[in-house]
Amino acid sequence: MNITEKEGKSLQSYLQKKLGNNNLKVILPKRQGQPVELCIQEGKTLESIGTVYRDEDEGEISYAISMTILEEDLV
Repeated sequence: MNITEKEGKSLQSYLQKKLGNNNLKVILPKRQGQPVELCIQEGKTLESIGTVYRDEDEGEISYAISMTILEEDLV
């Protein structure tokens, strides 16, 4: 199942509080089948930093974030 708008807002609020960064944004896809992105907003620019996945198992829902960091970005 896809992440709903309500879930996206709740997840965004949780991540902003837990990570202490109000610039974190959960961006839902414009088309079905596209990934949900975790972004950092700098002014009007959004930079994608990861992908958010939703899992439901035996009635319990969890979310996972996949984040890829290139070695060249660390320099």
